[in-house]
Amino acid sequence: MRNLVIRTASTGEVMLIVVFFRNEQDKCEALLQNITFNFPEITSLIYIINEKANDTIGDQEINVFKGRDHIFEEMEGLKFKIGPKSFYQTNPEQAYELYKVARSFAGLKGDELVYDLYTGTGTIALFLARYCKRIIGVEYVPEAIEDAKVNAKLNNLENTQFFAGDMKDVLNKNFIDTYGKPDVIITDPPRAGMHADVVNAIIFAGPHLIVYVSCNPATQARDLEMLDLDYEVKKVQPVDLFPHTQHVENVVLLEKRAVKKEKPIEIKVEAEKIVEAEDSEQEERMIRIG
Repeated sequence: MRNLVIRTASTGEVMLIVVFFRNEQDKCEALLQNITFNFPEITSLIYIINEKANDTIGDQEINVFKGRDHIFEEMEGLKFKIGPKSFYQTNPEQAYELYKVARSFAGLKGDELVYDLYTGTGTIALFLARYCKRIIGVEYVPEAIEDAKVNAKLNNLENTQFFAGDMKDVLNKNFIDTYGKPDVIITDPPRAGMHADVVNAIIFAGPHLIVYVSCNPATQARDLEMLDLDYEVKKVQPVDLFPHTQHVENVVLLEKRAVKKEKPIEIKVEAEKIVEAEDSEQEERMIRIG
C-alpha cells in the first residue's frame, strides 16, 4: 500500500482512496474487505494500482470497490459532484468563505461574461453563475470538466460552458475571439501559478476586473508583476484554509488601468576590464569600469 486519500464533505459523505504499488489481488482485497467491515460509513471506497511509485493518480485507472465513484458537497443550496480526480478545496467550510470573497471582489451585476480559469469541478463558476449572464470554465483535467458539466445540470444552471485542456493551449486569441472577451476573469491556478502565455492571453482578453485566487502567494506575486503594466491591485484578502500551517489562500482584485503603465527603463553598467596590479609595498585590485 502506497498511501490513503480521505475526502470528507459537509454532507457527511466520505471518500476513501487506497493506492497500491503492486496488483497483488488477494492482499489488496483482504485489506479493502477489512476496511468495508470496520468502516461502513464510507460512501465511496476506491482503489488504484500505481506502479509508477509516485503520489499522482491523474493518469491512473479508478477502481470502485464499494459504493459510488463520487461524493457530493453542498454550498448555498448548490450540489457539487466530486470524483477521485476532481480538485476541491480540502477545507469545505473555509472554501465557502474563500468563494464569498471571490464573489464579492467580482462585483457582478448580472450582465457580465465571466471566465473561470482552472475551474476544477466548476465550483467557483457555479457559485457565481446565478450572478452573471454567462460563465466559461477551463480546466486541465478532463474528468473534472465532466463533473463540472454534471454539476451544472444538477443545479439547473444553463448559462455555463466548460472546456478541458492545458490552459496555455486553450486560452488563446482564437478562443477569446470565438467565445467573447470577458468582463471579469477569475483565476485559481495550482501552486506553480500561471504560465506566461496564460498571462499574455489574459492581457489580450482585457477584462475590466481580474480576481486572482492563489494557494501560493509567492507565485501569485510573480504573476502580478507580469500584469502590473496593465492592471492595478485594488484589494487583497487572505483566507486561512490550512490551520496550524504556514500556508494561506490569498485573493487579489486587479482593475484594468485607464492608461497602461510605462515600463521602467533599465540601466545596465558592465565591467569591461579588470586589471590586477602588483606593487612592491602592497597589492591592490583596481577595477576600471568603462
